[in-house]
Amino acid sequence: MSKYIFKRVLLMIPTLIGAGVLVFFLMRLIPGDVCELRFAGTGLYVDQAQIDTCRSNLGIDRPMFVQFADFMIGFFTFNFGDSMWTGKPILFEIGLRFELSLQVAIMATFVAVIIAIPLGAISAIKQDTWLDYAVRTFAIAGIAIPSFWLGIMIILGLLIVTQQVTGIPWMPPIDYKPIWVDPAHNIAQLIWPAVATGYRYSAVATRMTRSALLEVLREDYIRTARAKGLIEKIVINRHALKNAMLPVVTIIGIEFAFLMGGLVVTEQVFNLNGIGKLFIESVQNHDYAMTEALVMLVVLIFVVTNFIIDLCYAWLDPRIRYS
Repeated sequence: MSKYIFKRVLLMIPTLIGAGVLVFFLMRLIPGDVCELRFAGTGLYVDQAQIDTCRSNLGIDRPMFVQFADFMIGFFTFNFGDSMWTGKPILFEIGLRFELSLQVAIMATFVAVIIAIPLGAISAIKQDTWLDYAVRTFAIAGIAIPSFWLGIMIILGLLIVTQQVTGIPWMPPIDYKPIWVDPAHNIAQLIWPAVATGYRYSAVATRMTRSALLEVLREDYIRTARAKGLIEKIVINRHALKNAMLPVVTIIGIEFAFLMGGLVVTEQVFNLNGIGKLFIESVQNHDYAMTEALVMLVVLIFVVTNFIIDLCYAWLDPRIRYS
């Protein structure tokens, strides 16, 4: 097991380097740069000398491979430098938003898991009954409905219901407060984007749970367990459901990693200043350094998440051995 872990950790290095090469050189293909955009916003005449001075100060006039070497060294030492747009340290800018995005991702994952696994198991056990059709309809609707549209409906619903009940319309707070500072304020703000995102997330996991459990229930060892006289609850929980969780855990892990940087529109709907919003701002401002740092952060999250998922496989399925 330790040998396998060591190999997987080593394999992360070329993956991260390959991602770094792609994001660095693809960013340089975008027309224009941060200096041109910055001076264009002033509305004043700017000569080429001022633009060249700006590029020199930011270091984007240096040879491409020198910039790439600095970028990769900075990534592996967690020193991304300063934002080309705000001038503040990139780690500081990301740190302000990472906590919010991480909490929403964790809450959405929790919502998805508590919905998906029970419903998926019920749908598989009660195959072709009205319960199965109801769960499948629920899951298909979750896949079809965009999370940002559901978020808008949630906000409108809160406004209408609170207006009718109390006479005063209420909507989630706009300003963010950490959960250890004001738990009630924090939950009141983030529970709704977590529900909107977690519903779609749960729809995918529900269908995967149903499909995987149906396949496992047809295995010979399940038939043998029932023939031995084991009650159905033990057959499902101890023998079937645990082995059916392999693809479900994979889906949950990948979706969690995606949520860390992919909630761009949902963050706009709920006015959340998270990683997704920072992504959009950095691309619009041609902030190469910030965009590269954010992409590499998401890549690192995906790589680490996949690594953790692989380690969970041996616990879920005793037949899996790493040697």
